[in-house]
Amino acid sequence: MSQKITTFLWFDHQAEQAVALYLSVFRDGRVTDVKRYSEAGPGQAGSVMLVEFELFGQRYRALNGGPVFTFNEAVSLQVDCDDQAEVDRYWELLTADGGQPGQCGWLKDRFGLSWQIVPRRMLELLNDPDPERARRATTAMLDMTRLDVAALEAAADRRP
Repeated sequence: MSQKITTFLWFDHQAEQAVALYLSVFRDGRVTDVKRYSEAGPGQAGSVMLVEFELFGQRYRALNGGPVFTFNEAVSLQVDCDDQAEVDRYWELLTADGGQPGQCGWLKDRFGLSWQIVPRRMLELLNDPDPERARRATTAMLDMTRLDVAALEAAADRRP
């Protein structure tokens, strides 16, 4: 079955560079099509209008649409990570060259797109059946930028 909903990302003029970054970071991806502006515009004829690509089998479209719209934190892409090493790898690559760390595992890449880099263990701790363990893990998470699995576990296990 084909994907019914596709994430569409509006860039000023950096769609190709953004897609190149995402393909280098996540590795399991590919460009599936590139469409160019025609003489009808609104972009310069022959320049890249749209890059269609996949990451882990999910389709995305990146548009060079000009400076009309910019990203904000109201929309983000969440990356589920198996362990701390995966969290660290994605964090470093996505904040490199002008990206910015945010709170609670959120960051912005150098193009302004928001990402959540989330270890699966954190979700387990936040949903712990013991409400006090979940509360302690949540409190620790709220003080973090990059999420630290060992620190979250230590906080959950800490006794008053």
